[in-house]
Amino acid sequence: MIGHFEHQAQLWRDFPSLVPGVLRVDGITPDVSVDEHVAAHSAVAAQRGGTESELPAIQAWRRAFGAMGLKPTQYRCASESLLRRFRKEGSLPRLHPLIDLCNAASLEYAIPVAVFDVSRIAGHVEVRYATGHEVYTTFGGDDEHPAAGEVVFADASERAHARRWTNRQSGHSAVRADTGSVLIVAEALHDGASADVERLMSTLADEVAAVWSVEAKAVILSESSPRVDF
Repeated sequence: MIGHFEHQAQLWRDFPSLVPGVLRVDGITPDVSVDEHVAAHSAVAAQRGGTESELPAIQAWRRAFGAMGLKPTQYRCASESLLRRFRKEGSLPRLHPLIDLCNAASLEYAIPVAVFDVSRIAGHVEVRYATGHEVYTTFGGDDEHPAAGEVVFADASERAHARRWTNRQSGHSAVRADTGSVLIVAEALHDGASADVERLMSTLADEVAAVWSVEAKAVILSESSPRVDF
């Protein structure tokens, strides 16, 4: 189970425009409907027009990936990948009500939203530069070792729950049918990110609370307040 979440000081130094939002929720079940919320978020994304590369939130992540030595068109942040699929197919696959809700909200705001099963996390999550010793498990079950210097979501056991920052989550802590407690994280870097992340997280907190009848309160982190304890 998770005790706290934070970003490494070096990330704030290298990416001072970073705005993270965090939401810890218990009582999640798969037997609910989020169709109305998914449709509303998706409609906003569909009406926006243009391509994802034109959006300030995506452009900011592309610049960040370039700064990390990654080709932005080879490794895309999660929200850009979702937007590309949505633009081409008109919808996203339905996986789990919470994932469907967070993916749809990500489409509307063009901001990456990660969801982790906290029962699969050891001690804490720190977003930091990898040492090269971390273990990352793909959705196919293969283990990889992120290169030293890559940004990962790492726990106390040096397991990486996401690679290349907002590029890809791990299959190890993915939400399953029996997942009950989750950590939801949204991160943005663009001008106006503070207001956008606050609106996104407030919306998700309200929708999660309404759908699952649970308490949900989001926290916005900053360089001066980079950690949240649970």
